[in-house]
Parts: sequence; structure tokens; C-alpha cells
Amino acid sequence: MKIASYIHNGEESYGVITQEGIVDLRQRIGKSYPNLLTILQGQAIDEVRNASEDTKADFPTEVVEFLPLIPAPVNVFCAGINYMDHVIETGNEPPEVPVLFMKIQQSLVGHGKPIIRPKASIQFDYEAELCVVIGQRGRNIPISDALTYVAGYTCLMDGSIRDFQKIAVDQGKNFYHSSSVGPWMVTPDELPDTSEMHIEGRLNGQVMQHSTIDQLIHKVDYLISYYSQIAELQPGDMISTGTCGGVGHRRKPPVYMKGGDVFEIEITGIGILSNPVIDE
Repeated sequence: MKIASYIHNGEESYGVITQEGIVDLRQRIGKSYPNLLTILQGQAIDEVRNASEDTKADFPTEVVEFLPLIPAPVNVFCAGINYMDHVIETGNEPPEVPVLFMKIQQSLVGHGKPIIRPKASIQFDYEAELCVVIGQRGRNIPISDALTYVAGYTCLMDGSIRDFQKIAVDQGKNFYHSSSVGPWMVTPDELPDTSEMHIEGRLNGQVMQHSTIDQLIHKVDYLISYYSQIAELQPGDMISTGTCGGVGHRRKPPVYMKGGDVFEIEITGIGILSNPVIDE
């Protein structure tokens, strides 16, 4: 299933994405589960499935305003330097253990919403990433059990303000509305094996990044296990797995995003996350 959070007719809701449109869940199971976060907290994916199967769509996707998937304060754990081609272009050595920085909720917007190049910098870079949505609470999770904690997968555009990132990674990764996530969460049963999944980042239609998910240095199960040693993972938390090679900062000459641009991420089995760029 593809499950999205959105605003429709001025009200926040969530629903299942079908070929015909959106099956709105708030009007069906909203008394028990008012939003996607409560679905995850209640481990109620089966109730979502039951409420949406063989059900006619309520409205087309074009009439909603997509929210950044989990429209609530959740932890967003981000892995850095986690594709070999990105390691090579940065001139670094592969990290022995996962790199970690956090992303604040204020930095994220949903599919179709503008991402903002801040006044403070012109070095606004793109990073296309596969992002994991956690479905249940866990701490010190064994690698062998890690994938059972996954509720779904989505796309995340890790917008990076490179000159501020040189000061401190978290500074460059957390500017207001500089990143995006979505457009929806896809449950694991609908995704192919990672060896068959491709990730692509496009700037104004031009392919800038392309790789396969199996090129991750630290795989999804290891990231979940490792980060759960540091924090107790909660339903709705997200783990973004890092970007592949082709980032703008490492190109010669560098390529940075500016007002009027559009950046898209496409991941096999998930879909396309697209955002226009505006100048602050």
C-alpha cells in the first residue's frame, strides 16, 4: 500500500493512494486513528488495508496538498557518506560505522511544496535518498530482527547548505524548508528486492544522480540496529539512508539549486518526489 498524509478542503487527513485516486481514511477510521502517526503507534496497518481494499477512491491526488508524511515531531536520523560512489567523490574513506546527523521537522516539506534556498547562502545542494519509516518501538534491535520494525519506505531530499555544513553538519542540513519527504509511504510487501531498486535524482529533468539501493555501504537493517543502540526508535521515526554520487557540490564547476529550479527523486517501487525551488 501507498499511504500519504495531506490537506484536503483545509483539513489534515491521510489515505491510501490507488490508481484512481485517494481512499480517505480519516472519514473511515479517523475516530480511532486520526492520522498516520496514530496508525503506526497502534500497529494498525491491517486496519488500513481492510478499510481501503475494494473501495472506490474519494478524490484525485491532484486536489490535495501533500504533507511531509508524518506531520508531527518525530526523529529523523540521517546517515552520511553511505554510498561508495559518494565516498569516492568526496575523497573520504568508507565509514566503519554509520555517520549520524539529525534533521528537525521544520526543515521538511511535502511533495509538490517549494523548498527554499535561504538568504544566507547560494550553495543550496540536492541529495536524493531512500528513507525508512519505523513502525514500532525498539531499542538495541538485533540486525536479524531489524526489518520487522519497518512500516514502509519513502523518498527524502536532503537539502544541504554546503558552506554552513562546513561549520557543522547539522547546521547545513536543517535550514527552514530546505528538504522534503514523501510523497507517500510504501509498505514493504509492495517493494522489490533492493538489488532491483534504482534511485535517481533529477534537476530540471537532467539526471544528476543514479545508483542502485544495494550499493549502500551500511544496509537498512544495520542502520536500524546501530541507531537503536543510541536512541529508542519510535513509531513514525525515519531513517534516511544517505545519498549516492553526483551531488552538485562535487561537480566541476559546482551545481547549486536556485529559484525556478525543480528537483525530483525517483525510486523503484515508491514513485517520484518533486519540489520546485524558490529563493527566500
